[in-house]
Amino acid sequence: MKLWKKVVAAVAVALSVFALAACGNSSTAKSSTVKVGIMSNDKEIWQDIQKRLKKQDVNIKLVEFTDYNTPNKALDDGDIQLNSFQTVQFMDAWNKKHKDTITAVGNTYLGPMRAYSNKIKSLKDLKQDGKVSVPNDAANEGRALQLLEANGLIKLKSGVTNPTIRDISENKLNLKISELDAAQTARSMNDVDAAIVNNDIAAAAKLDPKDAINVEKIGKNSQPFINVIAAASKKDKQNKTYKKIVKAYQTKQTEKLMKKYYKGSTVPAWK
Repeated sequence: MKLWKKVVAAVAVALSVFALAACGNSSTAKSSTVKVGIMSNDKEIWQDIQKRLKKQDVNIKLVEFTDYNTPNKALDDGDIQLNSFQTVQFMDAWNKKHKDTITAVGNTYLGPMRAYSNKIKSLKDLKQDGKVSVPNDAANEGRALQLLEANGLIKLKSGVTNPTIRDISENKLNLKISELDAAQTARSMNDVDAAIVNNDIAAAAKLDPKDAINVEKIGKNSQPFINVIAAASKKDKQNKTYKKIVKAYQTKQTEKLMKKYYKGSTVPAWK
């Protein structure tokens, strides 16, 4: 009889521990936080999304970045669960280079690249041996060079998806093109005749899109330049919490805030 009582007592204790553990796990799941990596200029947009999601019991912590080198690495390392800074083309180039599986879970906006200058009023004002700075990452350098080509300043080898300065086949003005970290292009304006700057870098540097001396045209070929919310792998596309975050982003409220903070430099890409 004593042995039976001991067995019952042991089972009761085990069940109690199991119940406490289950409650603990449930509480943790309910209060879990999704860390989202963003560029600093996107802060106001995401703070509003953060506030709206909290009412749906979805807590997100914003982790700010100022360059393009670290957000995907942070995603791979598990320091963040989502990031929102890159285009489809940038993501594809990253995956190819790093043999990675980063996956888009939702579209955000399309922001054309723009040329800025403190010295000239148009790209057509560039003279012999003129200086131009472009971002040096695989995706955005190609876009910048294609912008120069579209204005008749250079010619690129055909069939190259992400061209670099080594793919320039004709450069009649002998332009001196500097490849810089994207974050440095806006800061280079006093040292070059023209700087071709990514939309979010320009916004972070407080450059007014109205002051741009040239703008990348948006058209049917702009699909690779759409910015996305990205996760670490394809299976994350089915994550219900991530879907809620994407849904919260793709709203009229976000579109309204984009007009306010991006000053007309971007267009929604989820429509």
